[in-house]
Amino acid sequence: MLNYFKDLSTSRGGWLLLAFSAIALELTALYFQYGMELQPCVMCVYERVALFGLFFAGIIGFIYPRSWFFRFLGLFIGLGSSVKGLLISLKHVDYQLNPAPWNQCSYLPEFPQTLPLDKWFPFLFSPSGSCSEITWSFLGLSMAQWIVVIFVIYTLLFIILLLSQFKSGKQRHRRLFH
Repeated sequence: MLNYFKDLSTSRGGWLLLAFSAIALELTALYFQYGMELQPCVMCVYERVALFGLFFAGIIGFIYPRSWFFRFLGLFIGLGSSVKGLLISLKHVDYQLNPAPWNQCSYLPEFPQTLPLDKWFPFLFSPSGSCSEITWSFLGLSMAQWIVVIFVIYTLLFIILLLSQFKSGKQRHRRLFH
């Protein structure tokens, strides 16, 4: 199994699939925002940033996947983005399941002054919804809970991919009889 994941990480197709899946999730978020008119909250905006981190990891790995430098850089950026996205989405679920005056998210995003994404790309990163409000659900799970599931899958995938890097190359079969 680890051989399969190592082969996947050394091919451009795997990295392209990662970038494509992150963009597909971003486009889905934009459909929810502009097509279904569900306004994103601050935590939704932070989750979008984590998804863009996964996209950039896919692009970095795609550049030259056979190079250990680009492969490990892509893996570490992807793992960091997926873990951060998981922690953010867990906090988002906490806001939804335990609404209280002392358990609320901010109404304004807190981006660094050197990277004000909400000012540069307001159509993507400008929040206007409430974190504790559940406006959409599917199969009994809210959107934030589905985001937890998505980031858990990404995190597990990156852990397996990282472990597979320490697996030696393809094994050669011994021939007893020529």
